[in-house]
Amino acid sequence: MHSRTLLLTSLALLAFSVNSLLCREALIHTTIDAASFTLLRLFSGAVMLGVIVCWRSGVSSIGGNWPSAGSLFIYAAGFSFAYVHLSAATGALLLYGAIHATMTAHGLWGGERLSGWQSGGFIVALLGIISLLLPGLEAPPLTASLLMLTAGVAWGIYSLRGKHAASDPISSTAGNFIRTLPLALGLSLICQDTMLWDITGIGYAVVSGAVASGLGYVIWYMALPALRATQAATVQLSVPVITALGGAILLAEPITLRIVLASIAILGGIALVIYIPRKVSATT
Repeated sequence: MHSRTLLLTSLALLAFSVNSLLCREALIHTTIDAASFTLLRLFSGAVMLGVIVCWRSGVSSIGGNWPSAGSLFIYAAGFSFAYVHLSAATGALLLYGAIHATMTAHGLWGGERLSGWQSGGFIVALLGIISLLLPGLEAPPLTASLLMLTAGVAWGIYSLRGKHAASDPISSTAGNFIRTLPLALGLSLICQDTMLWDITGIGYAVVSGAVASGLGYVIWYMALPALRATQAATVQLSVPVITALGGAILLAEPITLRIVLASIAILGGIALVIYIPRKVSATT
């Protein structure tokens, strides 16, 4: 991997991790609510991406579509509401576990077949997710966990749809962010009785949307052409690890034995699925 690609990839992965840390910090240490955080994150991301696209090519080049925007909105809303009660590490593990499970399941539905090692890895990863949800003193709240799993499924669907999007992913992402705004406003109207704003919370949400999301995606798409598919999938496994370390250092969140064991199972299982080539069904 060339030094430029390594730098871009590292910055993108750091941005993805920072999203979790900013959201968690905002929701536990400021008065901003999850619906407001979602709205401000999507709005600031839309502004940042819109400015970048218009500066490069003009307004007419903004792409995207409503189904993808819907998936993006479900991801962003589920992400925010889940982090009201989940630690940064647990949320990231559930999110990325659900993303990879969704994309693997889609591949199986489309005719791909897993080898024995891949099947074992897929099962181990699912068991790791289940282990996080089992009752116990360290178990995360079930509702919040299900919200984060839903966010992961939605992001997996968004990613799969993006594989078939226009040749300019930044333009498509900008259009999809813009299309989420009516949905985010609708969510805010539904939650208006519980909405709270403060300057610090607003700042976290704007940085999350404009920098960690908007610029983060631009940097990722700049690095992606130089990465093989397996490299791109594998390096993303570092995001929950970076998030867990950031949560421990910046948010004083404990790294429990349950999280450590679940991390080994989820990330190790996903790595097996990624590293070993898949079989293609003879019927496809």
